[in-house]
Amino acid sequence: MKRSVLTRYRAMAYVTAVMLLILCACMVAKYGFDTGADLTFVVSQAHGVLFMIYLVFAFDLSSKARWPFGKMLWVMLSGTIPLAAFFVERKVRAEVEPLVSDSLATAKA
Repeated sequence: MKRSVLTRYRAMAYVTAVMLLILCACMVAKYGFDTGADLTFVVSQAHGVLFMIYLVFAFDLSSKARWPFGKMLWVMLSGTIPLAAFFVERKVRAEVEPLVSDSLATAKA
């Protein structure tokens, strides 16, 4: 597997997780303090678009890593749970890193 597949996934996992945290803060401001409705709308739309890109990259990684459907679904859904994407990304990187290293060693030999 190419390293770029893992790198794209990792970048989008972080971006999606950060955007979700910002969206949560905006929702607290909107519904708790009755302010920031326009900002909440913009952040929610941006998070939605970035989440769709995250889903594509997560699917690409899961198909190349040959994960079962349940694991692929868990990785994809982690972008909807605040803070979960940070932990799932770390676990995924640790699991997929040997696959990237093995393909590099095989290509050099």
